Amino acid sequence: MRIGELASRTGVSIRSLRYYEEQGLLHSSRSGSGQRHYTEEEVDRVAFIQRLYAAGLSSRTIAELLPCVDLPSEEHSDAALERMAQERDRLSEHITDLVRTRDALDELMAKARQHRETLRTAVAG
Repeated sequence: MRIGELASRTGVSIRSLRYYEEQGLLHSSRSGSGQRHYTEEEVDRVAFIQRLYAAGLSSRTIAELLPCVDLPSEEHSDAALERMAQERDRLSEHITDLVRTRDALDELMAKARQHRETLRTAVAG
């Protein structure tokens, strides 16, 4: 499939797909006229890359992890496992911070509702 179809099927811009290629995250073959062609597997790969980006991983970190995905080996696995553990720890800390922030917002909302109810009661009384 050509780059436009891959973009359409994955919901990722053509510009982003080109960037993924520049960073070594995505690979294509080229036609005689230089057009990029992708395999069906690239649809899943782009979705995987998007999930890693959404989790806050940089293209550099993703590039470090992909060799383990592409060609699992003891050499790749040790380094990738260490890197994944670091990223998992970072994500866990971020999740903890997000939960703490959500809980603080819940408290503020409860106080605002309580205050609003107090005002209504005072006006009605």
